[in-house]
Amino acid sequence: MQAILDSIAENTQWMAWTWPTGLFFIALAMTLAGMTWLAAARPEVGRVGVLRFATTRGDRLFVALLGAAFIHLGWIALVGPDLGWATGLSFLWALAVFRWV
Repeated sequence: MQAILDSIAENTQWMAWTWPTGLFFIALAMTLAGMTWLAAARPEVGRVGVLRFATTRGDRLFVALLGAAFIHLGWIALVGPDLGWATGLSFLWALAVFRWV
């Protein structure tokens, strides 16, 4: 396993990847895979929330991810690079979006 990780690290040095960046993209890929599986297993019809037009799970995921990006950018601009609280706030934002949008 370590040899595989070393090989990946060696072949991706030109991208200047960090472990947090890699974990972010792994989590994003897992989220998209989970949403794809959920769409196949339990198809849904759009529902009307506070936006007053029908949205699907994919629409709400997009809004949640977009909001999380703005929360993190705003946090960096106003507070600094410690993003723990911004991440927690983003999770709360995502829960609200999936509940009410």
